[in-house]
Amino acid sequence: MIESDNFIPKATLSRLPAYLRYLKGEAGKGIAFISSSEAARDMGLSAVSVRKDLSVVSAPGKPHVGFEITTLIQDIEKLLGYHRYSHAVVVGAGKLGRAILSYEGFENYGLHVVGAFDVSPAKIGAVDGKPVYPLERLKEIVTREGVEKGVITVPKEAAQTACDMLVGAGVRAILNFAPVYLSVPNGVQVKYVDLAATLASLGGAPWSE
Repeated sequence: MIESDNFIPKATLSRLPAYLRYLKGEAGKGIAFISSSEAARDMGLSAVSVRKDLSVVSAPGKPHVGFEITTLIQDIEKLLGYHRYSHAVVVGAGKLGRAILSYEGFENYGLHVVGAFDVSPAKIGAVDGKPVYPLERLKEIVTREGVEKGVITVPKEAAQTACDMLVGAGVRAILNFAPVYLSVPNGVQVKYVDLAATLASLGGAPWSE
C-alpha cells in the first residue's frame, strides 16, 4: 500500500469509490479474489487501466489468482480516509435496512456504514455496492472492520438476538428501530427510534393556507 497519494494519478483517485463499491459487492457474495480482467469486464473498464489502478493502491495480484478482495478494500478505504471514520453495520436487510445502507449522508458526519447482515439467502449480495453478508459472519466482519456501532432493523421478535450478536462481537453503541426494548450489559448504549410514534407526535398545523 502506498502511504502518500502524491503518486496516485488523479484518474485513478476518481475511480477508487467505484472500485470500492464493486469490491464490497463481490465480498458480500463470498468471493475472496478478483482478477483485473474480471473487474474490468464487470465495471466496463479496460483491463489495463484496472490492473494499473489496483497495482498503484495495493500489493500486486497473485498469478492465476488475482487480487485479494479484503486487502484491496482495506487499502482503498485507507487511501480514501475511511480508516479515520467511525464504522457501523446494519442488521436486517429489509426495506429500512437497505435504505440505510444506500444513504450517502452518513459520510458527512464521519460515519461509514460498511455493510449489512441478514438471515435470508435471497438478500445476500450488495445494495448500491455495499455488501449484505449472511448473519453468521457478523462477528468476523465487525472484528475485521473495527465496527463500533450497530443499527437494528429486524422484526421485534428477532431484535434481542441481533442485539446479543452485536454486543458479543464488541459493538458498544446500538441504534434500534425495532419496536421493543433491549436488554444490554453495562457499558452498551442503546438509542431507540420509533418512526410511527414520531410521525404520530407531529402537530396538525396546516402547511399552506
